[in-house]
Amino acid sequence: MKIIASNHFLRFKKKSPKKFQLEIDCRVNEILSNPEIGEEKTGDLKGVRVHKFKSGKQQFLLAYSCSQGTLFLYTIGNHENFYKKLKKYFS
Repeated sequence: MKIIASNHFLRFKKKSPKKFQLEIDCRVNEILSNPEIGEEKTGDLKGVRVHKFKSGKQQFLLAYSCSQGTLFLYTIGNHENFYKKLKKYFS
């Protein structure tokens, strides 16, 4: 499966500590093995799935979509203003 990551996703991952970068890679591999793992959104974000996971004590959300053998990674971040930023990304 082909993976396309947005600049938001790549920038966040690059600024993160090495241990967390490996955690992100692990979560992306989980999504590759089961694209239905995330919760499908409705309304403005229809077609986008969000996978929630914890790293340490903090919860992170990873927004993605999968179509025609391609995985699109949109953004990743903590819950605070996540959906607002995601909607802004799509507009």
